Amino acid sequence: MGRYRPPQPPSSLYITVEGFETLQAELKQIWRHRAEVTKALSAAAAEGDRSENAEYIYRKKELREIDRRIRYLQKRLPDFNIVREQPDDPSRIFFGAWVRLEDNAGNEKVYRIVGPDEIDTPIGYISIDSPMAKALLKKQVDDEVGVDTPLGRRFHLILEVRYSEIKPI
Repeated sequence: MGRYRPPQPPSSLYITVEGFETLQAELKQIWRHRAEVTKALSAAAAEGDRSENAEYIYRKKELREIDRRIRYLQKRLPDFNIVREQPDDPSRIFFGAWVRLEDNAGNEKVYRIVGPDEIDTPIGYISIDSPMAKALLKKQVDDEVGVDTPLGRRFHLILEVRYSEIKPI
């Protein structure tokens, strides 16, 4: 008996121009890599008994993962809404904004609100679907936002909002 997992809510289809170009480049690169893996798989298959051929088993698994990613990208890329323009009110936080925040301890953080397919936590890219981004939307400089975290409610002061990159501290 398996465990029931309710379906995930659909993620937003918004993406920045840079994120869309990155995913397109990934798709082109993965097709080139797939050709190399297919060639290696053919060579491994020619070696004989496939049931005990570790190289063959590994390459089949690798090919399966590559095909899964290709299917995902081919299905997702045409559906994206590419956000190319800045909002009418650049003083407020919307999709694509760079935001500098200060927490209660005086620590500063820089985040960029992006689509769920371009999240990169180490450089501060957060999903528009995240609790932090939802709390920030439509706010402006000097507003305080509260975000519920597993450690309790955290408050942040908005120091800066830009639609061009803010350099981290």
